[in-house]
Amino acid sequence: MVQGDLPKYGLLIDNHCEEAVGGAWLESINPYTAQPWALIPRGDERDVARATAAAKQAFNGTWRSMPASGRAALLRRLADLVEQHAELLAELETRDNGKLISETRAQLRYIPQWFHFYAGLADKINGKVIPIDKPGVFNYTLHEPLGVIAVIPAWNSPLMLAVWKLAPALAAGNTIVWKPSEHASVSSLEFCKLFAQAGFPPGVVNIVTGYGNEAGEPLVTHPDVAMVAFTGGDQTGQRVYELAAKGIKRVTLELGGKSANIVFADAPLDDAVNGVIAGIFAASGQTCIAGSRALVQRSIHDEFVRRLVDIASPARMGDPASPTTQIAPITTQAQHRKILDHIDFARTEGATIRLGGMPGRRAECGAGWFVEPTILTDVTPQMRIAREEVFGPVLSILPFDTDAQAIQLANDSPYGLAAGVWTQNFGRALLAATELQAGTVWVNTYRASSYMAPFGGYKRSGIGREGGTDAVYEFLQTKSIWFDTAGKTPNPFVMR
Repeated sequence: MVQGDLPKYGLLIDNHCEEAVGGAWLESINPYTAQPWALIPRGDERDVARATAAAKQAFNGTWRSMPASGRAALLRRLADLVEQHAELLAELETRDNGKLISETRAQLRYIPQWFHFYAGLADKINGKVIPIDKPGVFNYTLHEPLGVIAVIPAWNSPLMLAVWKLAPALAAGNTIVWKPSEHASVSSLEFCKLFAQAGFPPGVVNIVTGYGNEAGEPLVTHPDVAMVAFTGGDQTGQRVYELAAKGIKRVTLELGGKSANIVFADAPLDDAVNGVIAGIFAASGQTCIAGSRALVQRSIHDEFVRRLVDIASPARMGDPASPTTQIAPITTQAQHRKILDHIDFARTEGATIRLGGMPGRRAECGAGWFVEPTILTDVTPQMRIAREEVFGPVLSILPFDTDAQAIQLANDSPYGLAAGVWTQNFGRALLAATELQAGTVWVNTYRASSYMAPFGGYKRSGIGREGGTDAVYEFLQTKSIWFDTAGKTPNPFVMR
């Protein structure tokens, strides 16, 4: 379908591709050209109601009655289809949110493994027989699905972040209403077509696009939604949490971060420099795990900063669809402005700009929303730039003297999503990993993830875990069942 020269993508409800009830559309903007390139439906509460009704019907019907091995077979089939369509999906996502094609390709080639992993778990969700301490009774447990799950991922990695939720939720036997970000919905709408091709029954997975207040909030508050799985900023996450609490709904929240990358004097210096650069400038800093605070031991501070600047300054900015580009545009114009405002405020508070600090105006940036890779020194822990999530390619460097001071600085944050430790001393690394208040700690590496490992945050960085066997139990509830085996009625006035 086309309107003018812009392709139009439809909602998916009950395995049917449809327009929004209101007939309105939103433009999807390519961050590299700053021009609209596609149209997505502007859904609202009426579309949410249709999608949720379809998901509820599927949950109470074909999906719930399907054996776990049947769900597993469908997940494997889906994984194969994702692998076949990985290149198209990667290209769409790069055009939609500006992420480097080298990264979207890598993510799409890895996503099938998530479905294979949870397919393997689907028929191994077992309850327990409990050797209860009460004579004459038999007790066992079951793990049962919750029902309709609202899946709301962020715009920075829309498919990867959605699959982290979809795979375990479906393996556990739930149905889905998926609401992607209005800033990056196209790859999700294309991806959703694969569920019907894989043979999923109608209504098991539905997708509604639109603004947060028009489609997102009605989804979170819908009485037939049992759980909300959300990824995004902590302020929006707090709002989701408040709305979900009114309905006593389950939530998982993967929120913001202000992660510390700690470099001790005995670190393998070249590796640490590369790791700090990877932590903040990969994905243009638009990642919740960005190592936006580099804590560097004072004795190596100046040399470390010099090496950082030498390696980061020639980083190639430009078209994210080119495999040679290293720094991609910022996904939205509003976020572009926010990042530059943070840099300006840091300058007024006394930070020194050692690299960047400006919009990307190189010829290869075209009309895109770029920010030069930025390195700040003379940053103190009280500055806003050291405390607030910037979500852009901006690195704050803070010196420390002792191990204890490094841990104290790292933990002095409202966030606790991730941290990095660079040292050749195993005892120091082990102690730091234990003391750091973060859901993930990397030692002598950064920004690694796997479907086998749990991921989630401490403090304002979120609730719950994604990945690994932990994730599937987020989408299950436990039922305890008691049988009388004595054949003798006890005293009805005394608790048994």
